[in-house]
Amino acid sequence: MILNALLLALREIRRNLLRSFLTVLGIVIGVGAVITMVTLGNGATKMVSDQIASLGSNLLMVMPGQRLGPGRDSAGAPKFKIADIEAIQQQVNGLKAVAPVVGSPVTLVAGTQNWSSTVSGTTNDYFISGNWKIAAGRQFSDDEERAGKAVCVIGNTVRKELFGAGNPVGSSIRVKTFDCEVIGLLVAKGQGGMGQDQDDTVLMPLRTTQRRLTGSLDIGNVMVSLKDGTDATVAIAQLRSLLRERRKLAENADDNFNVMDTKQIAETLSGTIGASAS
Repeated sequence: MILNALLLALREIRRNLLRSFLTVLGIVIGVGAVITMVTLGNGATKMVSDQIASLGSNLLMVMPGQRLGPGRDSAGAPKFKIADIEAIQQQVNGLKAVAPVVGSPVTLVAGTQNWSSTVSGTTNDYFISGNWKIAAGRQFSDDEERAGKAVCVIGNTVRKELFGAGNPVGSSIRVKTFDCEVIGLLVAKGQGGMGQDQDDTVLMPLRTTQRRLTGSLDIGNVMVSLKDGTDATVAIAQLRSLLRERRKLAENADDNFNVMDTKQIAETLSGTIGASAS
């Protein structure tokens, strides 16, 4: 019976070769499309995860304002102070590094070359929390941080635009009205999770940036790196409670700051991309 059924099927296929070919072709195309979509989805998921991970492992980013992204209300929210950073370091458990960050757009000049970039005023904790490695040179010394010396560590994009392929360590760049010695070059990271060029950056001691660029002691945001094994949910709860107390928020008042967990963002984006691909 089975043999007869196979012979009948082969006879029908021979009688309708074009229809049979188109049916098989449709099946092949459909299966191929599914495999391609799954492969692309897995690739995109890994790319997003890698880009978010390049920002730093177990990283919390604390910013003023209730919302993130375009239209966020940080303009009316109070900035952070150095006393807030010290309180976080002392009163929140399980932290590896706490880095205050002050940003300022600048035009950089080296010889006949110039380049528009962003200076981030921060401390050596930034290298830990942001998962940055030094390719050449060194980080800030304690004396440079305390005194607010005019020194900087630059990213690979800034190096290429101002110095080409040469080693910039020991050279000087003009930042607005003052000269800054390049003491270090960062290992290249490439594009970040938000699409920005992570290597287009200049790092200076926090006090240098506050005194010479922003003219303010305010701190724009804080990068908090957790130790391995630290429960992010507990750390975020402690951080929120501490900041609400320091910012004197009433019990029924909304937070005027936002704590962003990059690990949760990576998992959410990866899940969304995976769902879209399926």
